[in-house]
Amino acid sequence: MSADPSPQRPGSCRELFLAFTWLALQGFGGVLAVVQRELVDRRRWLTREQFVDDWAMAQLMPGPNVVNLSMMIGDRHFGLRGALAALAGMLAAPLVVVLLVAILWAQVASHPLAQGALRGMGAVSAGLVMGAGLRLMGALRSNPMGPAACGLLALASFVMVAWLRWPLTVVLPVLGLAACSWAWWCLGATVEEPPA
Repeated sequence: MSADPSPQRPGSCRELFLAFTWLALQGFGGVLAVVQRELVDRRRWLTREQFVDDWAMAQLMPGPNVVNLSMMIGDRHFGLRGALAALAGMLAAPLVVVLLVAILWAQVASHPLAQGALRGMGAVSAGLVMGAGLRLMGALRSNPMGPAACGLLALASFVMVAWLRWPLTVVLPVLGLAACSWAWWCLGATVEEPPA
């Protein structure tokens, strides 16, 4: 059973649009930490467990995972209108920012100071992703597979991607199938058989 309170519902499509616009404008580098803080801690639209489940699904679908997540949340609360409002929020303002940054970057890209700043932001981004991952580990305690299996799957994915340099198109089907099969078995084992 989750210790998190029940999630709240966004008030309107306008609120979805504004929330995802604000979220998108904060998402420089690593969005996972920002998304988790905004949707779980601040707005309470998702519990930690729901966030972990929805984030996993958003990563499995084609396209940017945070855009997928925004459309899932919008659709859940307001149907197609909500999905489109969330999508517009994720794309409208960032498109303008990206165009402006691209124009400015073209002017300074070869400067050593700009190159150093970019490398520094990469380290910050990696730290944000790791911090969010550590904060979400608590949600795995209530996962039907158990924390040990979740830890082994996380370790296996890290080894396959970081050390063995396997492409995600291989890692996702292999570990995804293993995780889905194990979760299905664990869920089946917890369901009581009806009396005869």
